[in-house]
Parts: sequence; structure tokens; C-alpha cells
Amino acid sequence: MVVDALLYHEHTLQHYRLHSYVVMPNHVHLLITPRVPVSKLMQSLKRFTGLEGNRILGATGQPFWQDESYDRLVRDEREFERIARYIERNPVTAGLAASPEEFPWSSAGPIDNRPQVDNLPHSAQQA
Repeated sequence: MVVDALLYHEHTLQHYRLHSYVVMPNHVHLLITPRVPVSKLMQSLKRFTGLEGNRILGATGQPFWQDESYDRLVRDEREFERIARYIERNPVTAGLAASPEEFPWSSAGPIDNRPQVDNLPHSAQQA
């Protein structure tokens, strides 16, 4: 459900370009290029997935997500690649999969928009 929401927000709502993601049991990591304010896209993602998650679990009136989220600016290609690797290796580090590709709730499997460092906003500025 969370992966479907991530892809819907990328493809249909076009809130961001999704480069890497992993949905862990208690948190989510995203590497995105936002197309709308980050606060707006996080509110939209958290609202939908929280309501749907609570519906699936039969829980009402309970927070599904923590209030906080963390974001940071990716400054260059090297940092982009490091963060993408960190995200996709997270399930391996946590002992949930032997390799990143084995974890089903991750971008580590084949997708059409693997991290493309040449399309980051800062890439055009550095050229």
C-alpha cells in the first residue's frame, strides 16, 4: 500500500521524481527530486497512507506515522549515489534480506528511473 502510494504520488500527482525508496517495518526512506513543496507532498503521503494503514489494521484514532520527518539537500553526484546505496541496502543492514534486490518494498529491483544524477537540478548549474 505504501509503495503504491509512493508511485501514485510520482506518476499521477507528479509531486516528485522518485529515485530510490525503501519501506521498512517502522520507517520509510525516499530519495526524490520534489516538484512541489516538501511539506505539501509529505502531508499528502502521510495523510493517505495513515488513513489507509489504519483502515487495513482496523485501528481508528491512532497516529500511523510519527509527526516528524527529515529532509536534506543532496549537494552533488557522490552524495546522491551514497544516499541511494544507503536506502537500498537498509533492509540488508537490518537483517531483513540477504541482498537489496530480494527486499520487495524497495527500488532495488529493476525500475525505469534508477538514480539519474545527470537530471538533478544542481547538475545543470555545474555544467
